[in-house]
Amino acid sequence: MIKEPLISVIVPVYNAAAFLDQCLESVVSQTYRNLEILVVDDGSTDGSAALCDHWAERDERIRVIHQPNGGHSAARNAALDAMTGYLVTMVDSDDVLHPEFVSTLLEVMSGNDADIAVCDYVPFSGDALTFLTPSARRKECCYNQREAILAVFYQNGLTHSPWARLFKASLFEGLRFPLGIIYEDLAIIYPLLKRCQRVVTIGNVLYGYRQHDSNSMRVFSPRRTAVLDVGEQLERQMQQDDPQYLDAVRSRLLSAYFNILLLSNQDEGGDHRQLQERCWKGIKRLRIACLFNRNVRLKNKLGIIASLPGRWFLCDVVGRHYQPKP
Repeated sequence: MIKEPLISVIVPVYNAAAFLDQCLESVVSQTYRNLEILVVDDGSTDGSAALCDHWAERDERIRVIHQPNGGHSAARNAALDAMTGYLVTMVDSDDVLHPEFVSTLLEVMSGNDADIAVCDYVPFSGDALTFLTPSARRKECCYNQREAILAVFYQNGLTHSPWARLFKASLFEGLRFPLGIIYEDLAIIYPLLKRCQRVVTIGNVLYGYRQHDSNSMRVFSPRRTAVLDVGEQLERQMQQDDPQYLDAVRSRLLSAYFNILLLSNQDEGGDHRQLQERCWKGIKRLRIACLFNRNVRLKNKLGIIASLPGRWFLCDVVGRHYQPKP
């Protein structure tokens, strides 16, 4: 690896004026200095565009891209098209970085000859952010390609999120986030990992993930049903192209069925009967095989057991207290 590579930092921005200063301050304050910072104003209407330009005047490493609103994927893709770094990382505009985020992940990536390096994160709200991890190095864990794919889909040690990690930029050659959906990161993670030889994680908490109403995982929205479409498409793809990952993808799809069923059941403002029937059929189709799969996570197995008395028990008894993690 290049000794001090240029690292592209991608910050998609849409109506984030309340948080953008804190985010960009954490980016420009990185102890690793050889950065190009691509801030993409995705048609903001709240003053974020002017803030982006102001930050570009303050720091010559910042380059601002203004474009009509196209969503998170379109913003990230615009930056991927424009970046020139050897490595790339992505930061949501309401989140913050530990000052040693880049330097630590670069060191871990270089030391393990990895294609992706991942750190731990801490959820926070308001300005109440405390990075709990000191500079002392936490445990590292290396995955080969197969192990990484299984870890993502079994939800065991790796997530599909694009933040809190450092990528080799070459992984994105000819590969972009799908437009017009949420869970675009779940849709892109498989082809991304298929290009990897090694992924390394480190237990240091170096990324702050802001929780608020616009990114809460605890509120049902019809847009969130995209996770079912993505999961079912992945299942069809694995059946045809890569059956060694089929059981893992079905475990992730089962999680999606449980999540959408229980969240939609808590939403009293809409008629979700068709959606809930889709989820229930999916649960019944997958639950027995997943119950006897030793790699399926405990949370899924508890959900399977709760589903056995019937849908009413799962939704009305268990689901009454259901709160997914962010």
